[in-house]
This record gives sequence, structure tokens and C-alpha cells, in this order.
Amino acid sequence: MKHYSFIIFYLFLNAVIYTFQGTFWVYIFCFILFSAVVIWGSFDIQLGYFVKSFTHKRTKTREVALTFDDGPTEFTPKFLDLLKEKNIKATFFCIGKQIEKYPETFQRMIAEGHSVGNHTYSHSNNTGFLSTSKMIEEIEKCDEVMLKIGSFKTDLYRAPFGVTNPNIAKAIKKTHKTSVGWNVRSLDTLIQDEQKILNKVTKNLKKGSIILLHDTSGKTYNVLVGLLLFLEREKYSTFDFENIFTTKGTKFFTKDKGRL
Repeated sequence: MKHYSFIIFYLFLNAVIYTFQGTFWVYIFCFILFSAVVIWGSFDIQLGYFVKSFTHKRTKTREVALTFDDGPTEFTPKFLDLLKEKNIKATFFCIGKQIEKYPETFQRMIAEGHSVGNHTYSHSNNTGFLSTSKMIEEIEKCDEVMLKIGSFKTDLYRAPFGVTNPNIAKAIKKTHKTSVGWNVRSLDTLIQDEQKILNKVTKNLKKGSIILLHDTSGKTYNVLVGLLLFLEREKYSTFDFENIFTTKGTKFFTKDKGRL
């Protein structure tokens, strides 16, 4: 159920409770339930509660997408070296400030045929509290940096922290972006043990999975080494997002739609 539909349902539920003279605690319970759903919808991009995001590809082929957030960084060249060695294309969701800091690395991503997406200019910790106009500014400023440094423009967008809300939804629509999520989250920025990260990813892998990683540490680089060996052993291929949305027969779904 989408956000505005849920609001209507919530108001209708309150009207029913009022009609049947529900107690004060019933109202409180309904409000808590409403708040919980909204918060859950804000932080779980797979739900598609505020924004329809592509979280996996419906396919019968053993293929997955490797995506990296928050770069480019000092570690990104090692990731690019490994991907080049294995002849694998990935998708990098880049922060505008980081592109300014590592322009040559960003240019290399494009030159080596990887897909690139907008991850806002500053990746603000306050993303969930920004106004629509501020979110548009964040997205457009990142676009400007990409165009200036890489002569490149992207339609792909990934929300910082995976957070969505009505303001972000409006900003995505007004900037004509396509929101890309994931259905395999590595939590590589939180978990310290490399093997635990790798196990978390491989355990949840399915045909068409979109894997979220970060090209921000040597730890995740080591995880990627192990993951590529796993994919090779299990005969998985990889796909990126270059022209993928216009490819005939390609379908993407949000959580609980088109289950694999």
C-alpha cells in the first residue's frame, strides 16, 4: 500500500473507531501503527512505499548486479583494477563531493565502461529531513559535477542510506531520475568481519539480485575478491545498468512483486 492510500485508510479507520466509540487507547494504538509503517517505509527501499525503486531483475539467468556507493575514494582504483582483471562491469553511485576530490578515478569509471549513478552531492546525514528544493539542489549539483568532470549525465539515482519520503519522491520526479535500490545489503560499513559480510551476501543471493557494497575500504575490497570467486564458482554472470531499462524483455520489480 502506498503512502497516500495508507493515509486515507488511516483516516477511514479513525472514523470507524469514532463511530463505534473506540477508547482513547485504540486511537493511540492506531497512531503508533501508522507511525511504524511510515518509518518502515522510509528506511526499507524494497517496499517502494514512497518511491518505486528497481530492487532486482526478474530473470531466469544466474546473473547479479554489483553496485558500489559513496565513491570515488582512495580505494576505488583497486576495485576498478580487480573488475578490469575479471572483465566485469559494475555500477557506481557517486557522491558529487567525492568526484571533485577524485576526478581522475571518476573519469576512469566511465572510460572502462561502468555504469554511474547520482548519489547526491554531499550525502547529507540529514537527507531524510531535507526539503524538496534542497533535495533537488543536491541531485542537480551532483549532475553538474558529473557533467563538468566526466562529460557524463546519468538518469540513475540511489537514495543516501536508502531513505525515501514524500520530499525525496518529488525531487526524484522533478529531476527525472530512475531510483535504483537493492535486495542484497552487505552492511559492509557496519560489520567488521570480512567473512561475515561475504556470508551475508552469498546467503541472500538470487537470480537477478542487486548487491549493495561500498568502494570505501580495503575490507570491502577483500570481500569483493571472495565474492567474485564465489560468483565464478557458482556460475553467476553480472549485469550493469547501461541501457538496461530500455532493453527489450528486461523487467524489474520492487519487493513482493514478481518474486523469483
